[in-house]
Amino acid sequence: MKVLVLGGVAAGTKVAAKLLREDRSCEVTVLTKGRDISYAGCGLPYYVGGVIQEKSELIVNTPEKFASLTGARVLTQTEATAVKPAEHKVIARDLQSGEEQEYSYDKLVIATGASPFLPPVQGLDLQNVFVMRTLDDAIALREALEGGGIKRAVVAGGGFIGLEVAENLAAKGVKTTVIDFAPHVLPNFLDPELCEYVENKMADAGIMPMTGVSLEGVEGSGKVEKVLTSKRAMKADALVLAIGIRPNTAFLEGSGIEMFKGTILTDAHMRTNVANIYAAGDCAMVTSRQTGKPAWSPMGSTANIAGRILAENLAGKDVSYPGVLGTGVAKLPGGLNAGRTGLTETAARAEGFDVVTATAAVDDKAHYYPGSGVLLIKLTADRTSRKLLGVQVLGPGAVDKVTDIAVTAISLGAAVDQLAGLDFAYAPPFSTAIHPFATALNVLLNKMDGGMESVTPAEYAAGAAEGCEIVDCGRAPFLEGRRYLGLGSIDGPVEGLGRDDKILLVCNKGKQAYLVQNRLKFYGYTNTKVLEGGAAATEVE
Repeated sequence: MKVLVLGGVAAGTKVAAKLLREDRSCEVTVLTKGRDISYAGCGLPYYVGGVIQEKSELIVNTPEKFASLTGARVLTQTEATAVKPAEHKVIARDLQSGEEQEYSYDKLVIATGASPFLPPVQGLDLQNVFVMRTLDDAIALREALEGGGIKRAVVAGGGFIGLEVAENLAAKGVKTTVIDFAPHVLPNFLDPELCEYVENKMADAGIMPMTGVSLEGVEGSGKVEKVLTSKRAMKADALVLAIGIRPNTAFLEGSGIEMFKGTILTDAHMRTNVANIYAAGDCAMVTSRQTGKPAWSPMGSTANIAGRILAENLAGKDVSYPGVLGTGVAKLPGGLNAGRTGLTETAARAEGFDVVTATAAVDDKAHYYPGSGVLLIKLTADRTSRKLLGVQVLGPGAVDKVTDIAVTAISLGAAVDQLAGLDFAYAPPFSTAIHPFATALNVLLNKMDGGMESVTPAEYAAGAAEGCEIVDCGRAPFLEGRRYLGLGSIDGPVEGLGRDDKILLVCNKGKQAYLVQNRLKFYGYTNTKVLEGGAAATEVE
């Protein structure tokens, strides 16, 4: 069987390598536009910042090494320009000679990835305008930094790549501003109140987020000197574009391959609507495991999983991709890590779920162990079925642990009740005696079962505490000018607090407030609310 693979980074090389392990008799040819194949695109920001010292560390395989290891034929700097399904042929151009050639196939795999979106504004041809997609892009930015001419930079785009680049620029002593047209950084990845938490941490780290702002141009004499936005102009020595990516599928026009917004639609076997043509990676749609709807997941993890499944199907197996959960983790500015899987509260409501959420601020390991920190965990569940729908987690520690627990739970369709009491690993350097995920789960269960009545950070921001007396119930007083009520002082009615008074109980993380509410309920107080996550999640005046 003659298999032609278009694209040689994540999905394309995974298909080629796995297929030749499954069936050595296949004749596999990989055509790729770039000079490099199989490079670690997710590591590019860290090469810019010097965390990864040598560019060779980002190259998983050279074309020669990959061909030797797998048996695939690899042709670099060869760009597909047209697909002719009726003839089982692809037209491709040699980018060095300019010559075009036909390549025949029995099965075609499209894994051409995506390219950075370049907005239609003036000045993008100036020196020190960068994108961050290929190894050459990262090398160019790092060389410019090492040249010493970049003191101030603007990053356009507040997604993963933009924030990772911003963190690494700041680590190099560059005064960095991040702009984004969306209302918040990490739009669609986190709920708005958690986005604000990230923005506050960025500002604390000296990286200024400017949201609701569009890029309008760049000015300078030969190189970047000023970045123009819809809000104001900013002096800058460099602009890094991380606004988004667009699938590399323009060459498929007229092929009959079905697409949505330029992204190839596939079924669970990674097949397109055209016989003998498959697709995977950033150029292709997959499906949402939770909704069954088409989903675009331009992640290295998705590309590798989809590529492996595609190869198994080419080899004659019957393997389905169950879909993605929108899982992601990122290292962000301000010493913050972020993780998410499943549906956010915003997305779950849009899908029609009867949503209940809980936000908890919990220790990530034993509080007395050096290096311990606080995780902010938000769980989303369906009130009717009690199924876990999603998790969002922020903190300096291992957010991936909490995220991956939730991946497993959601993938297996677990209800929150089934997750209670799970035997998680514990030792002081790694976790708390009750695991952080389990603690957040207990908060959610208490809320769902009526044991805790609360206000979420989002509800507080929307004014849910209006008319309430805010009572400080931390282990020690910390809210200036507020009544303080320590847990140990409650052994009956509290002087000055009526049993039906509207009271918002606030502590540092939320736990003490819950304990105070529990005790006040015993003494007949009927209208208390706990601020979920306490002051760790919400600034309370």
